[in-house]
Amino acid sequence: MKITRIEAWSVSMPLTEPYTIAYETIETTTNVFLRIETNRAITGYGCAAPDPEITGETPASVLQTIEAQFIPRLKGADPLRLAWLLENLKSQAGIQPAAMAAIDMALYDILGKVCRLPLWKLLGGFRERMITSVTIGILSEPATIEKAGEWVARGFKALKLKGGLDVEADIIRTIKVREAVGPEIALRFDANQGYTVTEALYFCEQTKQNHVEFIEQPTPKNEPELLGQLKRQTSIPIMADESLLTVKDAFRLVQSNLVDLINIKLQKVGGISEARLIDSVARAAKVPAMIGCMDESALAIAAGLHFALARPNVNYADLDGQIGLRGDPAPGAVNIHQGIIFPTDRPGLGCDLD
Repeated sequence: MKITRIEAWSVSMPLTEPYTIAYETIETTTNVFLRIETNRAITGYGCAAPDPEITGETPASVLQTIEAQFIPRLKGADPLRLAWLLENLKSQAGIQPAAMAAIDMALYDILGKVCRLPLWKLLGGFRERMITSVTIGILSEPATIEKAGEWVARGFKALKLKGGLDVEADIIRTIKVREAVGPEIALRFDANQGYTVTEALYFCEQTKQNHVEFIEQPTPKNEPELLGQLKRQTSIPIMADESLLTVKDAFRLVQSNLVDLINIKLQKVGGISEARLIDSVARAAKVPAMIGCMDESALAIAAGLHFALARPNVNYADLDGQIGLRGDPAPGAVNIHQGIIFPTDRPGLGCDLD
C-alpha cells in the first residue's frame, strides 16, 4: 500500500457566538484540513487547529510545513508504517504539534479503514460514549446564568465556566450558576492561566461548598510548580492544561506530584500517538486524564473522541469545540445527544470530506 497524493487546505469558520477567555476573545477559527490518498482507493483525513498562544503555529505555518516538509517524505510511503512515518516527520519538523496532529489523524483514519473498524474499537474499545462538558465564556453574572440554563435545558450534564480576569466576579458567577442548575450538574472551572497562587486559593476557598469538579490551569503555564503549591493547599482537584505539551511535561507533572488531573488535547500534543504515550505516563502515576479540544472541526473532535473511548484512564471529556462553528466541512463526524457524545459506526474516524 502506498500514498499517492496529499492535499492540504485551510477553512475559516466563524463562531455563531464569540466567547471570551482570560487572554483573548474568539470570534472565528481557521483549521487546516488534510487528505491522504492511497493506491488502494482508501483515503484518510486529518485536521489541524493551530493556536499561536498554545501551539506556536498559524494556519499558514501549518500549510507550509505540510507542503514543504511532510508531503515529500510521505508520498510513496506505506501509510500503515504509522510509527516509523510519524517519528521521521517529528525529527524533521521539530515542535509543530497541530501539523503533526493532522498527519497522525489521517494515518490512523487509513488504518481504521483498512481494518474496517471504527478507530475507537481498533485502539481498545473501552467505552462506547462519554459525557462532554460545554464551555461558557466570560460573561456577566446574569448572562452566565442564562447561558447555563440554556445548556442544561438542552440536556448537557457538565458545564465548564471560563474565568481568570476577575476572581471576585468568577466566584460570584460560580456560586450563582450552582444555585441555578442544582447539585446534579457537574461544574468545572478554567482560569486559563489568569490567577496568581493567592487568587486561585481564594477562589477555591470561596467555592468549595459549590462542588466544583476541578479547576483547570489557574496559574501561568511556564511555572508548573505553582500548580503543585495549589494542589497541596486545596481540596479542589487541580488540572494541568497549557503546562502539558509533551511526554516529558507529563512525566515532570506527575513525578513531582504537581497535579491531580491532566488535560490532553491532540492539537497541543501532536496527535493520537503522542496522546497515548502521555496517558500511559499519567495512568502509571494514577493521575486521571480529560480529553480536551481547541476550536476545531468535528473531524478533529472525532479523533479526540476515538482516543478517549479507547483509554480507561480518560475519565472526562471536554469535546465542544465544534459546537457553533459555521461552515464546518465535517458536521456529521460526531453526534451529541443530551450531553452525551458518540462516534459514528463507520471505519476509521467515521467521516469522509467532499
